[in-house]
Amino acid sequence: MPKPVELATEPKPTPTEETVNGEAPRGLNPIEQSLFVAQVAEQIRTVYDPEIPVNVYDLGLIYDIQVDENKNTHIVMTLTSPACPVAGSLPGEVEMAARQTPGIGRTSVELTWDPPFTIDRIPYEIRVMLGLD
Repeated sequence: MPKPVELATEPKPTPTEETVNGEAPRGLNPIEQSLFVAQVAEQIRTVYDPEIPVNVYDLGLIYDIQVDENKNTHIVMTLTSPACPVAGSLPGEVEMAARQTPGIGRTSVELTWDPPFTIDRIPYEIRVMLGLD
């Protein structure tokens, strides 16, 4: 009786962090991206302006948080003024806080002066709390 022929098969990949059930992970859909932006914002809320007792997110210093389908994050922010004494450190603090978001990918922070910060960027409730309105 002839010996059965064994067919060569490629081994199935072992699941890892990069794969789920042996398949490459799918990217975030727009709703998941929006929810992830909210998670990043919560982490940024742990960073406070040293001169004003309000976190930088609620103070209106964060202009934009962009997240792609791989959770790579780009944050656009400003400071209260170009002469701000923490201009050299606050963006780094924001980046470090954002990196605390579980599952975050590459993270970058862009400092911009356009449009310039004004107290109008501060939400009304915060302005009232600070005695500005």
